[in-house]
Amino acid sequence: MNDVTIEKPVLEPTGALSVETVLSVRHWNEHLFSFRITRPASFRFRSGEFVMIGLQGDNGKPLLRAYSVASPAWDEELEFLSIKVQDGPLTSKLQLIQPGDQIYLGRKPTGTLVTDALLPGKRLFMLSTGTGLAPFLSLARDPDVYEFYEQVVVVHSVRRVSDLAFHDELSGKLADDPLVAEQAASQFHYVPTVTREPFRNNVRIDKLVETGALFEGIAGEPRFNPETDRIMMCGSMEMIKQFGAYFEEQGFAEGSNAAPGAYVIERAFVG
Repeated sequence: MNDVTIEKPVLEPTGALSVETVLSVRHWNEHLFSFRITRPASFRFRSGEFVMIGLQGDNGKPLLRAYSVASPAWDEELEFLSIKVQDGPLTSKLQLIQPGDQIYLGRKPTGTLVTDALLPGKRLFMLSTGTGLAPFLSLARDPDVYEFYEQVVVVHSVRRVSDLAFHDELSGKLADDPLVAEQAASQFHYVPTVTREPFRNNVRIDKLVETGALFEGIAGEPRFNPETDRIMMCGSMEMIKQFGAYFEEQGFAEGSNAAPGAYVIERAFVG
């Protein structure tokens, strides 16, 4: 049989979208992948923000979705983390991308999962489920975060061990990172938990909080304190609603870019 070459459309930039090149793709399992693309010289963003990315739809028009940037603001490339949805309008196509392919990138990043939306504090807790880890990968590698906070904690809850994207890098306290490795060695903490397979932590985040297990090895109180702790949340709607109510009860005020507070969520999308 002859190899069949599928012609891929040539994308054209628009006023709101640039066209970038896929540099690498990493498939974590059958449901999860990450990829890196070129970054325009003019593209500026704050670690933790999201941007529209996409491909050409069946109608010839851009098919876009909001994705948090997983790489830090200083990185020369842009990285994203995505689930694979077989019948998803975008992800069914996006999961097939290969190095050299073209992809749309929005020109205007935005979002509330940024340090500007939080009041000063001592500990920063970033609570995530699934691909909600993405913005926290960006923030965990931002040197400014380690200047703003004494302790930086990333909590990641997933169903299966193979869903723990970037586990090795985070478990190693970002030792290979050129800018934050020194600070992260003493300030960074990674708390992974797996709910449907055997793992050292195998309960949901709320149980880690209730038992105090989330705070083990982290300087400070074994509980959340609205005076000193700052919280970011990204992931499932269930987790965000549950903890949003919990933190409000504990005296945490929600923050925004216009009015910084003690905790923030990304209201633009939940995935």
